[in-house]
Amino acid sequence: MQTHESNIIRRFIRITGLLSVVLVAALIVGLSIGSSGGGMTALWRGLLNSEPADPVLMTILWKIRLPRVLLAALVGAALSLGGLVFQALLRNPLAEPYILGISGGSAIGAIIGILIGLSQFPGVTLMSFGASLATLLLILGISMGESLLRKNALLLSGVMVNAFCSAVIMFLVSMTQDTRLHSIIFWLMGDLSLGDLQHTVILALFLVPCFIVIFMYANTMNLMLMGKEMAQSMGVHIRKANLVLLLTTSLMVSACVSQCGLIGFVGLVIPHLFRLLLGPDHRVLLPACILGGGAYMVLCDLLARALPQQGELPAGVITALVGAPLFVYLLKRSNS
Repeated sequence: MQTHESNIIRRFIRITGLLSVVLVAALIVGLSIGSSGGGMTALWRGLLNSEPADPVLMTILWKIRLPRVLLAALVGAALSLGGLVFQALLRNPLAEPYILGISGGSAIGAIIGILIGLSQFPGVTLMSFGASLATLLLILGISMGESLLRKNALLLSGVMVNAFCSAVIMFLVSMTQDTRLHSIIFWLMGDLSLGDLQHTVILALFLVPCFIVIFMYANTMNLMLMGKEMAQSMGVHIRKANLVLLLTTSLMVSACVSQCGLIGFVGLVIPHLFRLLLGPDHRVLLPACILGGGAYMVLCDLLARALPQQGELPAGVITALVGAPLFVYLLKRSNS
């Protein structure tokens, strides 16, 4: 037993160290590349203060790019971790906040919060959280209906609710006279450009405790994968674990949606990739998803900024281009 635990610890340290290096490299690349130029040389000058640097470029690096890459890392970590938790609790490899409609419900809450004049934090975030919980309860209620008791009942329920949420969002946007919501389409596709350092720090203070709570349940999720009866025999309080994990994950997703809109498929791509590479142990998968998901989102946002010759794409477009084909592949494989 001690040998097994020591192997897990060594594996945890090795994987965490490697992915930390990957995340730092992604952050450096994200800071270095942009439409205003600069590159790695300017970044190192700014870090070392070795030579006088262009003050405009330094302002762009530290006031615009730094909050953006940090926000991308936080959002990627939260969404990939959220996907991992949903897949473990619902025992469905296709479960993911965006696909299940949780993100769409959060967006409805955020839009309503904006319409009634609440502050970005905590008002809009709390409205988004409440709507995400209502959406989750609706999906679970539909999937337990007699007509949907089959393998992909939860997935079908989520797709239906997601379509309904999209219709409600479009209705709200088209009917309101509020000029803020007429520009919200870009935000709904995943916009990381509006984040400043203050909001990024607030989001970090919000998300990091959620990461810690979920990590405390890593071994519990391992036991729950073995089945309800087995987990209970090993001392797991199923109802409490489900409640804590679902509430924490919904809170994380809501905070991300209220800050940067809908970004889909991150919670599908990253957990699936690391489950293939690292196996099913959540004690290793959780930190891998946090670090790897953060690096992945930073690189996706970099592509969103770099690909267009003028302007930029929403980051959610890039994640959908990667994630949607993987979703179709996994769906076909699960039905074969």
